[in-house]
Amino acid sequence: MRHYSLEVNGNTRPVSSYRDTPLLLVLRNELRLNGPKYGCGLGECGACTVMIDGIAARACVIPAWGVRGRAITTLEGLGDRRALHPVQQAFIETQAAQCGYCLNGMIMTTAALLRDNPAPDEPQIRAALSGNLCRCGTHYEILCAVKRAVALLLAQAEEER
Repeated sequence: MRHYSLEVNGNTRPVSSYRDTPLLLVLRNELRLNGPKYGCGLGECGACTVMIDGIAARACVIPAWGVRGRAITTLEGLGDRRALHPVQQAFIETQAAQCGYCLNGMIMTTAALLRDNPAPDEPQIRAALSGNLCRCGTHYEILCAVKRAVALLLAQAEEER
């Protein structure tokens, strides 16, 4: 067992784990962050997506020990009830959820996409989300939510000018 710190949602958090313990287990079991979900455990479904240094990553296949010193952002770190991230706001406004299990991955992947490309077209959105599985089939609503997030972010950027 190793004792070390992780930078999670802007805070340094002490943790303990074995070198090969997946980041997902540390986030959920030790830090009690329930945004990232356990889906497939193989990095294939996207339910466990977090951002590491702003890049979408699958927390179920990344050892927590290996991301020491890097900025980890979970769904909880994007925004909160008082100040939602525009992507979170867009998913709420468009009611882009059915069971909600995939939403963590969809939202985190979208936030990472829009960080790098603030105005993606539909094929770029579809490509970015192609690795995220939604078993309920709400893909159309999710696509609408991403487009709404683009509009919210563009409006926010215009207001800041």
